[in-house]
Amino acid sequence: MSEIRPVITRAGSYDAQTAQSGDCVRVSGVSPQHTPATKIWFGQVSNEPGHRSPPHHHDECETGGYVLRGHGRIYFGKDYKEHVDLGPGDFVFVPPFMPHVEANMSTTEELVWLTARTPDNLVVNLPDIDDSGLEGYCRPGAE
Repeated sequence: MSEIRPVITRAGSYDAQTAQSGDCVRVSGVSPQHTPATKIWFGQVSNEPGHRSPPHHHDECETGGYVLRGHGRIYFGKDYKEHVDLGPGDFVFVPPFMPHVEANMSTTEELVWLTARTPDNLVVNLPDIDDSGLEGYCRPGAE
């Protein structure tokens, strides 16, 4: 019988072989891709200053997020006209199959959050929309 032990993903050795969406970069610390985990994906998501994801959803996954630093916004609803803002210390739940756009609302600071998703990091990218359709969003240099 083999010994049951914790599996550690050391700082800087995160796994980037996970589903992505545009300028929103996901790396996993605990996932089926590189640990014995079978029912959870847990990782870090970052957006460079002023960058955003294209519209997407996470299929059947339930998603929880926690903002470490930065000012994030999640656009959702018809034509992505609704939004919620998030800052350091905020948690968010994103329901399965909900189309959304994740944006870094700062043009000078990175947005970093932790994300837990079950059963895995499923990402279904949808047709992109023009930045002008996202209220208050601005890329660096477009101010």
